[in-house]
Amino acid sequence: MLNHPSPATCQCLLLSLLLLACGWNKAACSLGEGRKIWQQPKPDPINKDQSFLHDNFPSGFLWGSGTSAFQTEGAWNQEGKGPSIWDHFTHSTASTNLATETVDAASDSYTRWEEDVEALEYLGVRSYSFSLSWPRLFPDGNARGQPNTAAVNHYTRLIKRLLEKKIEPIVTLHHWDLPQVLQEHYGGWRNDTLVGLFEEYAAFCFRTFGSRVRYWLTMHNPYLVAVQGYGTGVHAPGETGGPAGSLIAAHNLIRAHAKAWHTYNSHFRATQKGQVSIVLGSHWVEPQRSQAMAANVELCQQSIESVLGWFAHPIFGDGDYPVSLKIKHGSFLPTFSPEEKLWVQATADFFALSFGPNILRLGRRLVQYGQTVTPDLRRALGWIKLEYGDLRVLVAEGGWFTEASVGKEDTIAIYLMKRFINQVLQAIKFDGVQVFGYTAWSLVDGFEWNNGFTIRRGLFYIDFSQPNRTRTPKTSAQYYRRVIADNGFPSDERVIKGRFPCEFHWGIADSTLEVHVYPFSPQFTDPHLYSWNLTGDKSLHPVPGVTLHTRQAQCTDFLAIRDHLRLFTSTGASHYRFALNWSLILPQGDLSNVNTEALRYYRCVLTELKKLDLEAIVILYYPTYRAPNLGLPGPLHASGGWLNSSTVGAFQEYAALCFQQLGSSVSYWITINEPNRLVDVYSSGKEMHEAAHSLLLAHAKVWRLYEREYSSQQRAMVSLALHADWVEPTNPFLESHKAAAQRFLLFELGRFLDPLLGTRYEKEKHNKGDYPQELKAYLEERARVMGLPGSPLPNFTETEREELRGTLSFISLNHFTTRLVSPYPDTQIQFQQKQPPDHGCMMLSDPTWPSSSMGQALVPWGLRKILNWVSQRYGGALPVIVTASGVDDRAPMEDKLRQHFLRSYLQEAFKARQIDKVNLQGFYLWKLQDRHAPQFGLFTSTHYQSKAKASIAVYREIITRGGFPEGNTTQTWGRYQLEIKIPETYPFNPPKVRFITKIWHPNISSVTGAICLDILKDQWAAAMTLRTVLLSLQALLAAAEPDDPQDAVVANQYKQNSEMFKQTARLWSHVYAGAPVSSPEYTRKIDKLCAMGFEKNAVIVALSSKSWDVETATELLLSN
Repeated sequence: MLNHPSPATCQCLLLSLLLLACGWNKAACSLGEGRKIWQQPKPDPINKDQSFLHDNFPSGFLWGSGTSAFQTEGAWNQEGKGPSIWDHFTHSTASTNLATETVDAASDSYTRWEEDVEALEYLGVRSYSFSLSWPRLFPDGNARGQPNTAAVNHYTRLIKRLLEKKIEPIVTLHHWDLPQVLQEHYGGWRNDTLVGLFEEYAAFCFRTFGSRVRYWLTMHNPYLVAVQGYGTGVHAPGETGGPAGSLIAAHNLIRAHAKAWHTYNSHFRATQKGQVSIVLGSHWVEPQRSQAMAANVELCQQSIESVLGWFAHPIFGDGDYPVSLKIKHGSFLPTFSPEEKLWVQATADFFALSFGPNILRLGRRLVQYGQTVTPDLRRALGWIKLEYGDLRVLVAEGGWFTEASVGKEDTIAIYLMKRFINQVLQAIKFDGVQVFGYTAWSLVDGFEWNNGFTIRRGLFYIDFSQPNRTRTPKTSAQYYRRVIADNGFPSDERVIKGRFPCEFHWGIADSTLEVHVYPFSPQFTDPHLYSWNLTGDKSLHPVPGVTLHTRQAQCTDFLAIRDHLRLFTSTGASHYRFALNWSLILPQGDLSNVNTEALRYYRCVLTELKKLDLEAIVILYYPTYRAPNLGLPGPLHASGGWLNSSTVGAFQEYAALCFQQLGSSVSYWITINEPNRLVDVYSSGKEMHEAAHSLLLAHAKVWRLYEREYSSQQRAMVSLALHADWVEPTNPFLESHKAAAQRFLLFELGRFLDPLLGTRYEKEKHNKGDYPQELKAYLEERARVMGLPGSPLPNFTETEREELRGTLSFISLNHFTTRLVSPYPDTQIQFQQKQPPDHGCMMLSDPTWPSSSMGQALVPWGLRKILNWVSQRYGGALPVIVTASGVDDRAPMEDKLRQHFLRSYLQEAFKARQIDKVNLQGFYLWKLQDRHAPQFGLFTSTHYQSKAKASIAVYREIITRGGFPEGNTTQTWGRYQLEIKIPETYPFNPPKVRFITKIWHPNISSVTGAICLDILKDQWAAAMTLRTVLLSLQALLAAAEPDDPQDAVVANQYKQNSEMFKQTARLWSHVYAGAPVSSPEYTRKIDKLCAMGFEKNAVIVALSSKSWDVETATELLLSN
């Protein structure tokens, strides 16, 4: 038996053949340019124009909200209104899930229209989109008869009040509620008689209301009317005519729209000067796995054409249906005559777009071969411009839905609204789309078609069980109100200028430093003499009886240290943070077995750092947060770890060993890294609190030990490092969310810092040395509510409190990102298998924030906020150091995300210091090198030849310049005048350097030398950093097109002497990099000379040029 292909299969084959014949060629197939949108690069979150945009909408932007008559008016049979197809549909399909009386009353906007206007005033909108009810105006559907006076008066009053409030009415003639009588007599939109009837109805509306209405919309989203109403039967009138029924209804809807437009154009436009359009709905799709190959792009184009293009192509295109629809539907698709094409074409004065859940959810059925439906309004707007030209566009319906149970606290809706509106802003600013208005849908909760009242889309909440139908603003209304007041998203990314202090820590942070005893150099430590290839085996053999003199082991034997520090020094950083391996140094957890070779390795690292005039922050205990031992020596972990008080004593013993063996080379110690993350690995809240208790006591005992026995000689500073991400309330309009954010910070930071520092608000000493009072009260109340015997939080003894107080020399914070925090909803707690964390907070992320491949959100201002929170709570007496901050970036070399991170986060750190007066004294970038694949490292892993990534140059430049130098300036150096222009966007864009005085000389070496000498005499140069100046001079002299013939001679001679010039640049850039100043020894010498009245920058130059000898430097300063 032969298998005949189905009609659908034949259509697909025919489509493929036609596409091949056309070669997907625009000219051959008469297609628009819309498909180019998928060939453009996807938005890159690193670039400012492709992430969330902080900017304002154009002046006069038409902010609005909207409703439709059937969804909100109610009064279904009052004051002369006739039944609509939706009245009939809901009454005939009413069930226990859909109360007919609720549908009939809906939001009661017919009688409570004044409350709707008050809601619009609350929002501050400039427009209100609403629909006229055809069956209310003409119960029999015939506009040639007498209208319903009550209905005319109602809409007249509404329009008049809107204009009094300076709110522009945008009036829709038909939003799905066709008079039932027209459905019964003619079959609704399947009958072309309705085209003429609609024209008459439209003419009446134009004539009656048009003098006060500037914007008309003939009908709303005809796609859903045709498909859901006459194809699937999901919507009224509930006909299941399949594709054929939908195609006929759509054809008549398009013709009815065109007739109404021509009526307005011919009879009303000249006097009323309004504009007419039609609201068309669309979804959005992306190609399979983001592969924009021709076949995938074509499938996406067809998907959009099957919805938006179905109606837009005849009206905004060539007056006919898209080719893909003709191929797909064949003879089922009605045709336009040549005269009709010209008549339908260009029958809209602007493009009105509906972009919401109704079509987006349907769009999932329209994709194939791996396409993805996404709510990307920016791309949809871009497609419209490419496909139909540079039209003015009104987003006539924008928004999403929430479940009815959400009520007034519609948090998710805020972020969806934020995303949609910002996508519109990006389309305006970067894609040039002429969007002139945005209508947030909808103003009030109403009847949501086939979903009834199970979902909500209103900005104002209505309790449909209450007869008064009170309008209460949801949190999304409060957010929209703010956006309107701001006219968008004002920029908060102001760049400030200036430099960090000379003693600022420019650091790199690593985790536990691996001990690589091998490979090592045995050249002077091996006593044997060898012969090679004596027996032809190409091997070394010791010569018997010969013993050579050897020397003691030296740090240079460890080849790994040399290679590791070579990478570090190339970054320009002055401080290196790394951790010791407790379990390696003391495998048994006590002094019975000390790994002296590991200690020697660490000592060598510190010694080599000191030789390079670099400083170290050393972490004693770096938890691994994973099995088997959490970074503890095995026996300690086996005996209970931090739940056993003996671990506190063992840690003190280990710390004493490290202070003895390494302390002379360490200026900063961190006892424990991120104890607030370590406690998360414990299974119960009680264990978490007990572990945190032990960790605090362990830190305090070690701090006291150092102060008592080592501080006077070694003079280091001791702290512990806390993970310190900032949190924002997920819903900033809810007090419960604000309280959750503050509570989370107390659990994260206050639980550890309050016992050590107290707070600046605590007046009495006896309150210090304890957990935050707010945290204690919260846990006690939580225990009471849950029926627990008491708070899980342990108590400190008075002795322990005394020991804890003041045991921080500086505040160490590891900051990476910002999160959103909300309280755990009760419903979610009920369905969870395990209890939520004790802080009762749920973590989320703002989808509009750019993020890395690992999901880390880039929120630069979060760093500034956490620094301010700490400073405000604990005062500014103690230095604050950001001891780890970074972002993962999968780019193997051009790590643009990390470059953006460095510039933006350091700018926020600078604002915290300069504007907010936070005592910030260091920033450490995480981390030096990748372990395996590209991630956080500044260098690739050894598997990838330890190559430097592009972000190193960015970090080094900021370090060299000391931050963000001041703006444009002109300096005279000897006989040379130099202009330096630093753009407002520095360091996001490089400075420009130009020599005003002509530079040419027969002897390039002399010129270079003279310039260098003049620079050295100028105190300003020390602050500006010579490296940038010299590199700019290098670029100038090596220019390919010199202006003067003499310049060409100079440029050629420069190239011959370039190595000498580069050496000079390297020498003096090192002087000004700030590294020598960070040494305590050098700091004392600088202070000594400054006390004699010399300027600090001149002192640095003199000391560095005289090998840091105070006496000879003094002579040089006196001679100048």
